[in-house]
Amino acid sequence: MNSLFARILIWFWCTLAITVVGSAFISAISMNPSDENAPVSRLLRFQLEEARTAYETGGRPELEAYLETLSRIYDAQGILTDEKGRDVLTGQDRSGLLRRARLGATGAFLFRYFPLGDATLSRAGENGKYWFFFIVPRTSLAPSFLTPEHLFFLLAAVLLCYWLALNLTSPVRALQKAVERFGGGDFTARVGSSRRDELGQVANTFDRMAGRIQTLLTAERRLLLDISHELRSPLARLGVAVELARTGENLEAALNRIQKESDRLNALLGQLLQVTRAEGDPNSLRHDAVRLDTLLQQLVDDSSIEAAAHGCRLQFRQPEPLTVEGDPELLRRAMENVIRNAIRYSPPETDVEVSLSRRNGNALVDVRDHGPGVPEEALPRLFDAFYRVEKSRDSSSGGIGLGLSIARRALELHKGRIRARNAHPGLDVEIELPVS
Repeated sequence: MNSLFARILIWFWCTLAITVVGSAFISAISMNPSDENAPVSRLLRFQLEEARTAYETGGRPELEAYLETLSRIYDAQGILTDEKGRDVLTGQDRSGLLRRARLGATGAFLFRYFPLGDATLSRAGENGKYWFFFIVPRTSLAPSFLTPEHLFFLLAAVLLCYWLALNLTSPVRALQKAVERFGGGDFTARVGSSRRDELGQVANTFDRMAGRIQTLLTAERRLLLDISHELRSPLARLGVAVELARTGENLEAALNRIQKESDRLNALLGQLLQVTRAEGDPNSLRHDAVRLDTLLQQLVDDSSIEAAAHGCRLQFRQPEPLTVEGDPELLRRAMENVIRNAIRYSPPETDVEVSLSRRNGNALVDVRDHGPGVPEEALPRLFDAFYRVEKSRDSSSGGIGLGLSIARRALELHKGRIRARNAHPGLDVEIELPVS
């Protein structure tokens, strides 16, 4: 039998059957006439005294009337014998009943209650002069142990056993289906159990494990996709620079180009690896106290040279001291990508404004350029990997389509968010982080 449901159900049904039979057996034992305090023993003693009195005072007619009354009320036969086992009413020899009654308490009880025929109860008078036998037909005895009320409660117990077995095995089946789906490649498969018992804990543990595996696999696939997609252009430019170096024409410019592309590749791989590692293992994420005003000031100072090369200026306005909790390097890369993206698309003789403030208990970093902005339909996808506005897809811009995506992923790891809107002119990017 391979079904856990069937095993549990049959186990409970067998337990129920044993309980019912045991209860009936105990009830039958409580009716043992050899026990003077048992109700059936007192009843037999009363019937014996009534039969003896009827016989001694009114003779056989009075005894016959009394026994007929017993038969009519109890649907059973009463017999009064003398000490030798002779029926005082009919004169028949009832010595066989007398011998069986004298087998002993246990043996006589087992013989009385578990024969193939009728059940016989016996009681001897105090002086042994009379014996009274009460013969109950099997058809009358069975209903006394199994009434319609017994059947009702037995059916209710069977239904409860079925419900209990179903309640125990249904979460196991749900877990089995989720495991089969997950093993088949559906990494979104979850049990979603709301139970709080051990079975619910097992299901929730599986859900957490599945989520962890899905996160790791997603991070790995994203890393491979990012690297395979974005290494092609820098490698192609490196190949061109190497060919120019081999020809000997403007060797120093070619070597500078090679150095620049190598640095860009190194920075890109560092950012991708760091963000992917943090996404795959959230426990590896550092939780240091980071002064945002100090961090932004350093980034503005470091990026001023690049801004000057593009003919624009960086301005850090209203530096309010604010502290957040997180990984300093990831936060630095996220802010740097946003600032450098603003510099890249700023027209000459314009300002890139960086500000820090507090709003609704959160730190708000605002970076605005005065460039052409982006089409409204492109705003929702601006932070997607590999997405660039069509008119910026030129080699002079230097964009590779991952800077803002890396920034968004890094900020989400810190329970922050990033959004953009057109400022007319320019693009305004807001970064919101919880203040520690």
